[in-house]
Amino acid sequence: MKSPTEIILKQVKVIDPNSAYHNKKVDILVDNGVIKKISNKINPAKDQKLIEIDKSFVCPGLMDMSVDFQEPGNEQKETINSGVKAAAAGGFTAVVLQPTLEPSRDKLSDIVYCKEKKHQYPVDIFPIGAISKNNNGEELAEMYDMHSAGAIAFSDYKKPIHKSGLLSRALLYVKNFNGLIISHPYDDSICTDGQMHEGVTSTSMGLPGIPSLAEELYINRDIALTNYNESKIHFNIISSKESVQKIADSKNDKINLSCGTSIYHLIFNDEDLKGFNSNFKMIPPLRTKEDQFALITGIKEGVIDVITSNHQPHENEIREVEFPLSPFGCIGTQIAFPMALTYLKDELDLETIVKCMSINPRSILQTDIPVIEEGFMANLTVFDTHTNWEFNKENNFSLSENSPLLNTKLTGKVHGTILGNMSNFST
Repeated sequence: MKSPTEIILKQVKVIDPNSAYHNKKVDILVDNGVIKKISNKINPAKDQKLIEIDKSFVCPGLMDMSVDFQEPGNEQKETINSGVKAAAAGGFTAVVLQPTLEPSRDKLSDIVYCKEKKHQYPVDIFPIGAISKNNNGEELAEMYDMHSAGAIAFSDYKKPIHKSGLLSRALLYVKNFNGLIISHPYDDSICTDGQMHEGVTSTSMGLPGIPSLAEELYINRDIALTNYNESKIHFNIISSKESVQKIADSKNDKINLSCGTSIYHLIFNDEDLKGFNSNFKMIPPLRTKEDQFALITGIKEGVIDVITSNHQPHENEIREVEFPLSPFGCIGTQIAFPMALTYLKDELDLETIVKCMSINPRSILQTDIPVIEEGFMANLTVFDTHTNWEFNKENNFSLSENSPLLNTKLTGKVHGTILGNMSNFST
C-alpha cells in the first residue's frame, strides 16, 4: 500500500550490525522511500506520518527464504496476494517462492508471471526456478532462460533429485552465471511410507519413521558433488545433529555451501507429535530434543545461516483426515519472526535472529542487503519484544489454517514494514 511521502519512526532501537547506529535508540526520517535522516531527535512536521511505539526496535526488512505460494495451479491453498499479505504482517519485506509442483515452475514464463504479479504490500518477490522439467528429476529445465527472467536460484523443492548425474550437471551449469542450487536432502527411497522421525516416539505411536540417515545420505552426496564441480549449494532445511556436524566440517574445508532450518525445527521436536496433531507433520520431520539442541547450537556457531518459516499451506479439505493420510507442512510466514521472539529469546540474541532472517538470506542469494543508514532505500521492519497477542483465525491472513500455533499466545509483535514508497503498519 502507498505510504505518505514522509514517515518518522520515533525512538526505535536499531538492530543492524552493518549500521553505525546498531543498538542505538534514534529517530528515523523516511522521505520518498529513502532514509533521509537519522538523529537522536527529529521534530515532526504536520504532513509527516509519525510512528511512535513504546520500546520498539527497527531492523533491516526480513526475508523469508522458503515459502510456497501455489499460484498458479492451487490458489485454494495460497495466492501470491494472500501470501505476501501474511508475509508483510509477519515483518517480511521479501519472500523467496519455492517452485510449485503442480504445475511445475520450470520455464521462463513461470518466472515472469511471479515477477510481474501485482500486489499492494511492501514485499519483494524472488521466485526460484525448478532444476528439472516438471520436477521429475530426469532432464534439466530451462535454467538460463529462467535466470535471465529473474529466477533467484534453482531447486526441485520437496522432490529430491535422485540422479546424481543430473544434480552434478546442474551444479556445473549454474557456474556459467554464478547461480545457486538449493537442495532438498531427502532420500525417500529408504522410507517410502515414513510419517515422522524414526525413533522412540514413532515406535510408541505405531507410525513408520523417517531416519536421520535419509537426510544425511544426500547431504554427503550433494557436498561431494559441489566440491567436485567447484560450485555452490544451499541446503534449504536441515534437521539432524549429524547434518549440522557434516556441514560444519565442510565449511571448515572451504566448500562453498550454506544451509538453513525452519523456525519449527528450532522450537519443537518429535515428542510434540504425541497427540497426532498433523500440523506438526513436516519434511524433514521434527527430530529429537538432541537434534533440536544441535540446530540451535548450529545457529549460535554460524554453521546454520538461515531461519525460515518453510511456509506450506494446505486447505482444510485435505487436512481433516487420519494422520497417515494428511499432507506434510504447515503455514508460518506470518508468525515465524514472532515465534523466534517468543520461544528463542533465551537462546538467541536479536542480532543473531536478524542476521538469520534478514541479512544472511540476501547475502546467500546475492541481493542488495538493506542497511539502516542515511541515503539508503528504506527497507525496514518495526517490532517490539514485549506485546502479548494471540494468533487465531481472525487475524490469520493466509488462505490456509494448517498451523500448530493457531489460538496460541505469542510475545513480541511486528508493527509494520517499509519498503521504498510502500508501507504497512498495524498501529
